[in-house]
Amino acid sequence: MRAWWVGQPGPAAGGPLVLGSRDDPRPGPHEVLVDVSVCGICRTDLHLAEGDLAPRRPAVVPGHEAVGVVAACGTDATRFAPGDRVGVAWLGGVCGTCPYCLRGDENLCTAPVFTGWDKDGGYAGKLTVLEDFAYAIPDVFSDEQAAPLLCSGIIGYRALKRATLPAGGRLGIYGFGSSAHLTARMAMHLGASVYVMTRSAEARDLARGMGAAFVGGAGDAPPVPLDSAILFAPAGGLVPVALAALDRGGTLAIAGIHLSDIPALNYQSHLFHERQVRSVTANTRGDGEEFFSLAERIPLSPSVTVYPFDAADRALADLAADRITGSAVLRVRP
Repeated sequence: MRAWWVGQPGPAAGGPLVLGSRDDPRPGPHEVLVDVSVCGICRTDLHLAEGDLAPRRPAVVPGHEAVGVVAACGTDATRFAPGDRVGVAWLGGVCGTCPYCLRGDENLCTAPVFTGWDKDGGYAGKLTVLEDFAYAIPDVFSDEQAAPLLCSGIIGYRALKRATLPAGGRLGIYGFGSSAHLTARMAMHLGASVYVMTRSAEARDLARGMGAAFVGGAGDAPPVPLDSAILFAPAGGLVPVALAALDRGGTLAIAGIHLSDIPALNYQSHLFHERQVRSVTANTRGDGEEFFSLAERIPLSPSVTVYPFDAADRALADLAADRITGSAVLRVRP
């Protein structure tokens, strides 16, 4: 099969991905083999390719928003049948025995397995996944629509929960890429007013077209105090900016897996009056199931740019340079 993998991590413009051939994987016990149709292009893939995230294994195939059909089932795999359409997400396995798994917080597992980081992901013609970590894709979504939902959507949903937005509240969003624009649509559907702060002019246009109550630059102050905020941009310098915009008792959720250094905070300006900061770490499978139920009811429709398979390196370079508005998807199978 054809596949892209991380060669020498470095700037996306320098082409850290390598295109070549790999042997087809074989499903192990409780696994299914998936013929990949499309795979979403996530900022985490960019962090991996550029070295912000240290590779867990050499020449790993990135991609954790894969959609395809089951081609074969390993021994004792009974949840899906060949021909079923499934999605493969970031969380690819947990130990099930650590204290965090046992209390229901499998996203904090001490020995997790992540698709496209620990094991080969969806920038390839085929991949394997434990059947209990695959998602059935609702029929309302095309492959291209479903792909960004598998990470951008699920993580946005968990970030929204972590932000403890009150009913009808005011939500600030910092950065407006793939996950952020889906989260904004979820929040609006739930009755919130959304205030978007982002450096990209194209992303600001998208936010206005979606009906955001306010759209400004990344460092701009919203016109009203915010009940909650979510930081999607991997810019630690925006943490004090977002905290200063919160109302008393407000919560800032930081959604990224990688963040640049946070500058010093002033207690009175940024944290007093019970403002709080919460990080977001991966997701549970329960989050994913809850999210897909909500996404199907809305129904949630990402703004998608599709790239041909041979252009995966160009897609990452475009993502690094803020040339992608909304979500990007790699078409793996013609």
